[in-house]
Amino acid sequence: MRLFFVKDFLDLVFPRNCLQCGTMLHDYEDNLCMVCKGTLPITSYHLRPYDNDLCDKVRGLTNVGAVMSFLKFTKGGNSQKIMHQLKYRNRPQLAKELGLLYGTILKTNGFEAHWDVIVPVPLHILKQRRRGYNQSEQFGLGIAEILDLRLENRLVRKKFTETQTQKSRLERMDNVDDVFEVKGGFQEKGMSILLVDDVMTTGATLCACANVLLANGTNKVDLVTLAAGG
Repeated sequence: MRLFFVKDFLDLVFPRNCLQCGTMLHDYEDNLCMVCKGTLPITSYHLRPYDNDLCDKVRGLTNVGAVMSFLKFTKGGNSQKIMHQLKYRNRPQLAKELGLLYGTILKTNGFEAHWDVIVPVPLHILKQRRRGYNQSEQFGLGIAEILDLRLENRLVRKKFTETQTQKSRLERMDNVDDVFEVKGGFQEKGMSILLVDDVMTTGATLCACANVLLANGTNKVDLVTLAAGG
């Protein structure tokens, strides 16, 4: 009884609110309320992982297998609001919960034993220190927990690159050329890797990372992002 009283008191003083809409969360809700979860723009890329418009984006730039995304990114939509929360509002727990949700979808659709390890696209160390965490890593940790996989930071971003927002497809590829490398001591040979990032637009960053992994002997690289759009 005392524990319930303490919890009720803490909820009154420090209310737990939905990170999307701000409404008070119920005990069975974590970071998003059920309404906001129900309105997430979830894609169906997991149903056609080898033949979709995301595969078309990276074709000719890298030799990967499946290409999937959890959410459809639209300007002004829920996915953009979520990405703003992750990048500017210090919400690592939200990124992980979204990973848990997508991991459940992947597991339900037969991807449980598909990969050996999950590798997140790295932030530059200065950017990660400023933000406090890597949202791609947190998203990957959620997927890894559901699929019972390891997540390993096998890649390093060795250059601080300019923002990709206003760049063309070719400019983005040039901007990330020779930016990533594999950490010393890791053995990629024969591995099947799920490469995870937060947002995919042209796919330049993901392709650059995938090519580094493949050049170091990785057997297969599949791509997953939290959100993807035009």
